[in-house]
Amino acid sequence: MTTAGTTLTGSRASAETVRAVNRLTRRWAPAAQDGTVFSATGVWPLLAFLADGSAGPARAELAEALGVPAGQAAGAARELLAALASVSGLDAALGLWAHQGLPLREEWRAGLPAGTYGVFGDDLATAQERLDRWASERTGGLVERMPVTLTRDARMVLAGALALRTTWRQPFDEQPLRPDTGPWQGRTLRGLHRRGPRPDRVGVAGTPDGFVTALTVPGDNGIDVHLVLGEERMTPGQVLTAGVEIVERALPLTPGGTLPHGHVGPGLYVEQQPTVSPEPPSLDVRTVAYEVRADHDLLSLAPLFGLTAASGADHGHFPGISPHPLAVGQARQSALAQFGPLGFRAAAVTAVAEVYGSAPPQPRYESTVVRAVLDRPFAFLAVHRDSRLVLAAGWVTDPTPYPPAWA
Repeated sequence: MTTAGTTLTGSRASAETVRAVNRLTRRWAPAAQDGTVFSATGVWPLLAFLADGSAGPARAELAEALGVPAGQAAGAARELLAALASVSGLDAALGLWAHQGLPLREEWRAGLPAGTYGVFGDDLATAQERLDRWASERTGGLVERMPVTLTRDARMVLAGALALRTTWRQPFDEQPLRPDTGPWQGRTLRGLHRRGPRPDRVGVAGTPDGFVTALTVPGDNGIDVHLVLGEERMTPGQVLTAGVEIVERALPLTPGGTLPHGHVGPGLYVEQQPTVSPEPPSLDVRTVAYEVRADHDLLSLAPLFGLTAASGADHGHFPGISPHPLAVGQARQSALAQFGPLGFRAAAVTAVAEVYGSAPPQPRYESTVVRAVLDRPFAFLAVHRDSRLVLAAGWVTDPTPYPPAWA
């Protein structure tokens, strides 16, 4: 894991790329509503390679969305993809398919990672099967098909796949959870519980929108999942934005071990509990298992991704990709996240399709227990620990029922 961490953070350019990708996560967060999962890390390299071959207003918009100059974007994307591929438990891939009648600029194609280029013809059903199979294989079956559909106008598809998995250092015990209040009141959920000696893995932060409680669940391969619970009046976007700032250490977090007794944050309590023997302070966590799936139409948020001008079919926007005029006809992402007693899995496939422009013993002692209860909607962020790159993020509104539908 040391090698992977060094790869992601070992140069100033890499640190700048991480900040740029996390900036896109922050910008995407306010659009989150209902249960969702999304990956800016899965989108950013595609936008970068498009920016490399773009011109005019499309180039300016893509550079703004990326947070780096268009001339540096392709190099940063290659660096990011290579770094991601070196991380244990993380698979990242890029694929390019062009219609047999579309010539590509060799200098642009040569800038893509090796082994990414394919050709499709007029048999769209067969070509779609190939694209769907690629998406499934690159995500271990978590995402079963490409999020874009080939049409007669499609000239090129640029796609990225990201899959991650981690196993908890300390697993959770499963038990039914029945919230007394809130949106999940009256439901029997697949509850997860564990108790350990690290109260500083949870903390409280204040934001202009309200207080949030942030819990870190460490994985065994350098990937952590952060669960963030805000005040009930806060929106998903506000909580997710706070989560990114906590991950980046831009928002100060007061750790659980230094908090006073009482109700100290959303879902967070510091208490004295009786014990039969002397015990150090501990962290008691109760949360829920969840599976979240989401499909995103990136063109519905075109300004966010720098695709407003690029999707206009009045003329070509990518002369650096092909001498034929091209415009973005589809841009979509399919994503999934699963959080369970043993670990976490997530995957995202993003694709851009180009078209032609157009009862215990008696206690004798007391011990301090920091108790975190996440029994209403909350945010999650899967993060590469060393670089603090947010790999996937989302919002949980429909946790897994008990008994669970999947194990």
